[in-house]
Parts: sequence; structure tokens; C-alpha cells
Amino acid sequence: MFEDFFNNLVSSVSDIAAQTQQNLVLLLSVLGLLFSIYIINYFLKGRLFYLGLVPRKLKGIPGIVFSPFLHANFNHVFFNSIPLFVLLDFVCIFSPDHWLLITITITLMSGFLTWLFASKGTHVGASGVITGYWGYLVFNIYAQTSIMSIILGAISLYYFAGIFLGIFPKERGVSWEGHLFGLMAGILAAWQINLLVQYFN
Repeated sequence: MFEDFFNNLVSSVSDIAAQTQQNLVLLLSVLGLLFSIYIINYFLKGRLFYLGLVPRKLKGIPGIVFSPFLHANFNHVFFNSIPLFVLLDFVCIFSPDHWLLITITITLMSGFLTWLFASKGTHVGASGVITGYWGYLVFNIYAQTSIMSIILGAISLYYFAGIFLGIFPKERGVSWEGHLFGLMAGILAAWQINLLVQYFN
């Protein structure tokens, strides 16, 4: 039994490495898009922030979709890019046929709840989506209990555990509500995908 487990573990790690290589074009394209938008917004002197999410304002509704692409400064986009790269890769590995549905679910649900309930101000950044990816991967440790889900979820927990702390009010100017609703959306997405898989299997 131990030998089977070890063989499955080695096979899963090899699959993660191979599939990460396959995902590189997508991952680098996403990061390239975020940095390109940041640079454009920089030269436009922040005019794209008009597309940010402003809670309970009609002008803030487009931000439900566009706010994850906008970042306040270089540090903001740079430090979001690292967990985004890793966690999006893991989501694509674990759910190659559903990563786009997962992303849309997290983006729309977290954005809508942030628009409804968050504090005043303009909310921007991919942190809510990142927290959603993290919640999706961690929840699947329990929901799937496969070698792959345990490896990806455990790495997410170990290296990005600080993401969970982002759901609590901490630093002024940080959208903890977006993080909280992102986590909720990620768990919902995991539940939704698991139902779809069970139904069609």
C-alpha cells in the first residue's frame, strides 16, 4: 500500500511539473495583461481607476468585472502577481476543463458582494480572485481527498497561509471585504464544480 501511495505521489508531482509547463503561455499572458494595464493606467495618470469598484454606486458596477485588472501601484501589482501565477496554475492543473468557469464565478460573486457590502472607496486589485483561488484549492483537500488535491491544497496552505489573514480588517486602504468575499466565492466554486463533475460522471 505504501508503495502504491509513493508511486501516486511521484506521478502527481511529475504531472504538476509537466502541466505547469503547458500552462506557462496562459499564466504569462495573464501577468502580461495586468502589468500592461498598470503601465497604461500610469501614463493615463490613473484615469482607468474610473473602472474601479465603488460600492453601492451605479458608476461602480463595471468594477465588478474590471477591478481585478487594476492596481494602485507597482508594489500592488507585483506582489499580487506571485500568488496569482502559482494559484492560477494550480487551479488549471486541478480543473483544466473548468478553470475559466471557476475564475468567472469568483470574479462575479466576490465583486457583486463587495459592491453590495464593502466600505466606501474605490476597490481595485486581483486579491479577491487570488483569495478565491486559494479557497478553492484548500476546500478541495476536504471535498476531493485525492493525492493531487492534497498536494496542491497543502502547498497553497503552507506557502500562502497569509492570504487567509487578509479576510480580517487590518490595514487601512486594503479591501478586506474583497478578500472575504473572494474566499466565499472560491468555496462556492469548488462546491459547484464538484456537483458538475458528480452529475456528469
